[in-house]
Amino acid sequence: MTSDLFSAPDTASSQEGTNGAQGYQPLAARLRPRTLADYAGQDHILGPGKTLRQAIDTGQLHSMIFWGPPGVGKTTLARIAAEHANAHFLQLSAVLSGVKDIREAIAQARQHKVQRRDTVLFVDEVHRFNKAQQDAFLPYVEDGTVIFIGATTENPSFELNNALLSRARVYKLRPLEAQELEAVLLRGLAALALDISMDQGCLQLIAQQADGDARRALNLLELAADLAEEGRITARTLEEVLQASLRRFDKGGDLFYDQISALHKAVRGSAPDAALYWLCRMLDGGCDPLYIARRVVRMASEDIGNADPRALTLALEAWQVQERLGSPEGELAIAQAIVYLACAAKSNAVYAAFNAARADVEQSGTDEVPLHLRNAPTALVKSMEHGAEYRYAHDEAEGYAAGENYFPASLRDRQYYFPVDRGLEQKIQEKLKYLRERDKTSTLRRYD
Repeated sequence: MTSDLFSAPDTASSQEGTNGAQGYQPLAARLRPRTLADYAGQDHILGPGKTLRQAIDTGQLHSMIFWGPPGVGKTTLARIAAEHANAHFLQLSAVLSGVKDIREAIAQARQHKVQRRDTVLFVDEVHRFNKAQQDAFLPYVEDGTVIFIGATTENPSFELNNALLSRARVYKLRPLEAQELEAVLLRGLAALALDISMDQGCLQLIAQQADGDARRALNLLELAADLAEEGRITARTLEEVLQASLRRFDKGGDLFYDQISALHKAVRGSAPDAALYWLCRMLDGGCDPLYIARRVVRMASEDIGNADPRALTLALEAWQVQERLGSPEGELAIAQAIVYLACAAKSNAVYAAFNAARADVEQSGTDEVPLHLRNAPTALVKSMEHGAEYRYAHDEAEGYAAGENYFPASLRDRQYYFPVDRGLEQKIQEKLKYLRERDKTSTLRRYD
């Protein structure tokens, strides 16, 4: 089972060091806090007067979900809450546990209930349980057999059942700030029980590389201490420790979608520099460039559209370069397309028109195709007036059959596409306005 944040020693014997009677424990496990006074960060939910702080202080716990990235204290906070409430603490990992384990935990909780003691059932990575497994908790949360606390790195709205969410309050935990991590690292340095010193700036560098994750910060510190030359952690030591370090990025998780959202919105907002930053963040985190290329094609259609049709062509060509040449040539082509899209005239008129037309199709009945628009490949269907009175636009003045209707009769004159007055769509807007004026004045308006 995983441990969150740094952990204070559970017993006095753990003070013996990393290889005492209890065997090796990582520094992060040995420094796990047992009180809120030692807990780092999360003032937005644990500050004075906050609901969660009051619940912990008074021991009046409710079922809850802790949502946040790794290493921010989800498990630790659950343990502290149980300790303050004098509740029995049971922990399950959704990665390792099944329905059998849930039943055994419930059986233990019932025994403590008989003894008039509450049980906090903590489920780590609860999002990994399937619907049936999540449903198994519901009756026991409902009748108070357990106080349920789940921890997840994924958005509960997408990963947890509505029934479980309705019975628990969600608390969002944030990555730790640099100064909070530095305080944690100072505690870690003192707890190493070694004569270790650190060059100026090294503490700040570890905090920066930990990227809001206290467990990671302490793991990096412990590794640096092992590699320290003559008891001193230097910039050279950290270079060796950090050479494979990457910024936080979870493929397929919330951070992944948050970053692609930021990239898309920077393009939509005509901010090429910010768009390049988010592109590089995603590539640096290991995102597949082909995924980004596909999303750039979407941006070209959704946010630029006919204001600059060249954007779609350039996006497709960047995708093709990535497929044919790979990195780094492909990544540069994607960057070129992103910068072009960010600087291009913007229009979501086609996107809005497509959604409006689709909504009409979904909400309206199955209108028949008007006779004059039907295909007429045989004598039989021609005798049924398929294609009758159809006006061939190329034979009309200016190549336009003014007054003609191409909708079912019930939807005549429906308009979905409203070009904006930017880029090429400004010209399209002028042309459509002219054609609609011709329709209004035509003596051949169908369905009149």
